Amino acid sequence: MPKIAAAATRPPASLHDLANDYLESCRARGLAPTTIRTAYTYTLVNVFLPWCALNDIAVIEQLTQEELDQFTTDLLETPSKRGKQLSPYTVHHYVRVVRQFLKWCRAEGGTADSKPQLPGLPLRVLEVMRRDEIERLELAAPTERDKLIIRLLADTGIRVGELCSLEPANIITGADQRAFLKILGKGPRNRLVPIAPKLAQRLETYQRFRPADARGSHIFLAARRDASGEYAPLTTSGVLQLLRGAADRAGITRRVHPHLLRHSFAAEALRRGMNPVQLAQLLGHSGLRMIEQVYTQLTTDDGFEAVMRVFTVEK
Repeated sequence: MPKIAAAATRPPASLHDLANDYLESCRARGLAPTTIRTAYTYTLVNVFLPWCALNDIAVIEQLTQEELDQFTTDLLETPSKRGKQLSPYTVHHYVRVVRQFLKWCRAEGGTADSKPQLPGLPLRVLEVMRRDEIERLELAAPTERDKLIIRLLADTGIRVGELCSLEPANIITGADQRAFLKILGKGPRNRLVPIAPKLAQRLETYQRFRPADARGSHIFLAARRDASGEYAPLTTSGVLQLLRGAADRAGITRRVHPHLLRHSFAAEALRRGMNPVQLAQLLGHSGLRMIEQVYTQLTTDDGFEAVMRVFTVEK
């Protein structure tokens, strides 16, 4: 009877190789490069894989529930390189990324059925700016460029990266004179964000006078020429600097940053009765988690006025 050769058994893939394959999968799915770099890559390469190496874990089969629970515990209890404990929010983020990675591994044939426990989170109260503070901030800005940037962030809720990427072609005006910004957000999600007619007119006027030697076609440019003698597109760090300068001139002592204006837009929209689902779409969110956090900014007075608008009938 002829002998049957035994099929060669492939050795299990290392966690390092699986992490690389997962990150490649994230890129293939069209996730935003910044998200992949700052969230997924950092968590896996700088947090999870070093922890696995420290605990002699090389393959996914070694990741038992006990080991994964220890991962969460170590994040909560072990000081960071700066000597401080990681915040529960940071630990929650790291653990969520690892859970998503392990879920992908299981779908690809991995055998680890366990997942690390998510730590509980205290209710986070998001800071927002009042509309009168935003007015002061805009008035204190020294140039029309800076004033426009503040007003766009405050009145549209777009992300700072989305603002820096704006080009003239992104300003869309319909036959009825309604104006929108065409935004390419995180991943392959496009959306149209309405802008007020006066703001649209200011934006149209501003972008017509961009320098002829500007690099690229972005609307917002750096305030000074670079080493090559050209005006480069404005960066997110440039926006942060101009906001800090305007806040100093306006006498606003709190830290002012682009996401603060985004949260302020969301809180004001909810306060004025915008549908939360519609707001999430305008902000480019796939869910309502951030919107739920913003709800904590609404006061009891806001709640009373909202109910009165619903049930008070004019006589």
